[in-house]
Amino acid sequence: MSMDTDTDTDEGSIDSAPEPEVSVHQTRRLEEKEARRADRAAAEQAAAESLADEETVELKVFRYDPEVEGKEEPRFDTFEVPFHVGMTVLDALIYARDHYDSSLTFRHSCQQAICGSDALFVNGTQRLGCKTQLVDLDEPIRVEPLPHQEVVKDLVVDMEHFYDQMEAVEPYFDPDDLPDGELEEQRQSRQNREKIKTSTRCIWCGACMSSCNIAAGDNQYLGPAAINKAYRFAMDEREGEDRKRERMEIVEREHGVWRCQTQFSCTEVCPKDIPLTEHIQELKREAVKNNLKFW
Repeated sequence: MSMDTDTDTDEGSIDSAPEPEVSVHQTRRLEEKEARRADRAAAEQAAAESLADEETVELKVFRYDPEVEGKEEPRFDTFEVPFHVGMTVLDALIYARDHYDSSLTFRHSCQQAICGSDALFVNGTQRLGCKTQLVDLDEPIRVEPLPHQEVVKDLVVDMEHFYDQMEAVEPYFDPDDLPDGELEEQRQSRQNREKIKTSTRCIWCGACMSSCNIAAGDNQYLGPAAINKAYRFAMDEREGEDRKRERMEIVEREHGVWRCQTQFSCTEVCPKDIPLTEHIQELKREAVKNNLKFW
């Protein structure tokens, strides 16, 4: 005797595992992540719209890096930098470096026109980046390294030769006699101080030497900065007579004061308003007087 058994299972149906439940904690985290993403997108959009509405300046910067493939050939990169009253060339370079290209290389330190490290060639003239106002320049603002100097990278030049020339005049105070008292100062007259005052302002920026056509063609020429430093000590009444004579012999040599052609280019670009050409001419007169002999 046979018995049929009924089954309720539908043919072709496949049992599937239940989907894992998403915890409330995970859901909250996803929502917070999406909210942060939306906030960032909104901030970037607002910044872009703000920059579009903001006044900007066009900065064309010399670029060169001999150690990186593809950057060995000199070129100019253009940066659009937000402008505000009081902004300097150095401010614009710092903005370009911090917001567009962190590899942009230039020297700067005090930002108060004292250290002399940020001397640049801006719109065809030697200037201090921290002292040059953007509002005084025509666009596009073209920033290059100092001419007649070997470029190390971007706006950085090798200053070693310039420092060697400065040291060549032995820029150290050397009196014949010191005061007797331990706490007694070495006195200088007010008139003499006024005479040499401007020569002491030199910040060793190298702008004057970069502007000098003679220095460009004569690598041994002392240059206006070094000669001015010699003037500072040679004209100081406290300087020893023997030392002054030795210093004058240095500046009277073939590549010293007599190479100057009185073009005034060094005086025009000096950021500290030192009358460099006048000082060179005065040393020439001093040299002539020292060499005059009556017999």
